[in-house]
Amino acid sequence: MSSAKPFPAFESVAPSLVDVAMGRAAADLVVKNGRWVNVHSGEIIPATDIAIKAGRFAYCGPDASHTIGEGTKVVDAAGRYLVPGLCDAHMHVESGMVTVTEFCRAVIPHGTTSMFIDPHEIANVLGLEGVRLMHDDALVQPTNVWVQMPSCVPSAPGLEEGGAVLGPADVEEAMGWPGIIGLGEVMNFPGVAANDSTMVGEIAATRRAGRTVGGHYASPDLGRAFHGYAAGGPEDDHEGTRMEDAVARVRQGMKAMLRLGSAWYDVAAQVRAVTEMGLDSRHFILCTDDSHSGTLVRDGHMDRVVRHAIAQGLKPITAIQMATINTAEHFKLEREIGSITPGRRADFLIVSDLAALSIDAVYGRGVELAKGGALCVDLPAYAYPKEAKATVKLGKALTKEDFAIAPPADHPERVKVRVIGVVENQAPTRALTAELPIEKGVIGIDRQNDVCRIALVERHRGSGAVVNAFVSGFGYRGRCALASTVAHDSHHMIVVGTCRQQMALAANRLAEVGGGAAFFAEDEERALVEMPIAGLMSDERSEIVARKADRLIEAMRESGCTLNNAFMQHSLLALVVIPSLRISDKGLVDVETFSLVDVFL
Repeated sequence: MSSAKPFPAFESVAPSLVDVAMGRAAADLVVKNGRWVNVHSGEIIPATDIAIKAGRFAYCGPDASHTIGEGTKVVDAAGRYLVPGLCDAHMHVESGMVTVTEFCRAVIPHGTTSMFIDPHEIANVLGLEGVRLMHDDALVQPTNVWVQMPSCVPSAPGLEEGGAVLGPADVEEAMGWPGIIGLGEVMNFPGVAANDSTMVGEIAATRRAGRTVGGHYASPDLGRAFHGYAAGGPEDDHEGTRMEDAVARVRQGMKAMLRLGSAWYDVAAQVRAVTEMGLDSRHFILCTDDSHSGTLVRDGHMDRVVRHAIAQGLKPITAIQMATINTAEHFKLEREIGSITPGRRADFLIVSDLAALSIDAVYGRGVELAKGGALCVDLPAYAYPKEAKATVKLGKALTKEDFAIAPPADHPERVKVRVIGVVENQAPTRALTAELPIEKGVIGIDRQNDVCRIALVERHRGSGAVVNAFVSGFGYRGRCALASTVAHDSHHMIVVGTCRQQMALAANRLAEVGGGAAFFAEDEERALVEMPIAGLMSDERSEIVARKADRLIEAMRESGCTLNNAFMQHSLLALVVIPSLRISDKGLVDVETFSLVDVFL
């Protein structure tokens, strides 16, 4: 466990805060002449000063002159807005391809000062020890990074086998760690509705600890199954894509988490529940879920989500509430974060244009962390052990024969198969069918109708097993393939390509570098993002990873793929808890029925 010095509890510094507010002691920092964005009252209050002591707000009012002493630093806000630091209510650091430290490096300049991370990606590879590594990485950050204990490892027992298994005893143990804030998204929604003992036990352990239970109901069915899920204990859900999804969650006492990630655009449809139906916005929360490193460095993080929500018709202060106080209250942290009010951690932004959320400076715990879009503090790298960097075990060198599908014994000239259909900008897939030709004893692909190959390569136990099927939606031309050990949620290796030889080259390359993403075309390596930590995260700086990730997307485009954030879509093709059709190490999975199905029809 990390030996990082914990942030002082309120009780230990409360007398000092009172002394500053009364003028009996000097503040560490005073910011004068700001427009106070008060998320409790919903007001913007001009000519406000704030005084900070021991990393917490001590005074917020019209004149803080009485708190200024010889050692007080004074900053003039010059009429700019004072906004609470932004909170990401649900996210996966691993999706950024970087460590917690490097994720913080990327997002702090964008105003994110609190994150609630679910490390179920690394948990599926390294188990409880992987969760501990990211938990300890989180504890040493200059901002607030709380960890949700992964609930579904594996995400769908019986339909996949990952690198680890976690259960109620693990959840109970983790609830005693200082940085654990609750239970991560409960993806096994059929299990909750069926009173599966593992799900019941994990939720009970979380509730006994007084923590928040995260939800994940990835089905359009709002009937009995949804009501059973809500009754089982999950307190939020980020899987809604329609206005009626958000309405249903809120009416059942859950928080509707509206996500805008690199590939998920689910805010616009659902926020209409507030802008058109007039539902109470305090039960809606903004989050990212999954953000690609390129998105973080280039486009932003929670600032991007807030701007997008404002563009959908929300008042700026309402959108800010949905990214600050609403999140804090949901995780029972409203006395710590989420607002600029006495006693809370001094996490705030100085903003020149509220609607555009133009962030001039970012403060965390009373310290200036970023200015003018650039980090101004040092974030030392957190060292991950060598055991976390030896996780890609293929068992053998792969050849193009490993990616061949033989037709049925009495095959005609063509054979009808199931095809995974990618849906742009959404997590669900479609269950498609296609008639494919037989070529030299192997089922071929259909370039004209955009049907190519997909394979899942087992990489946790070195079994050498490969499951093959077909996918549509990437638009690849020529001879190319993308291999990735980022393969939610069991994180084997997903390979998608038009050519079996390129698929073998890409897969073997990842085995050499310890995981990541590799794109090959015409027998050449066109892009490589090395992610040696659990095959999920790079140990390089976030800006370097972003450049490599950008090159990966560029290489995919050069081979005909025009999907928005296509790598993210690629990485979810094995996510067997979101409809409709997926691939796992056990075969094709029909997520509508939670059953294995044959590739042949």
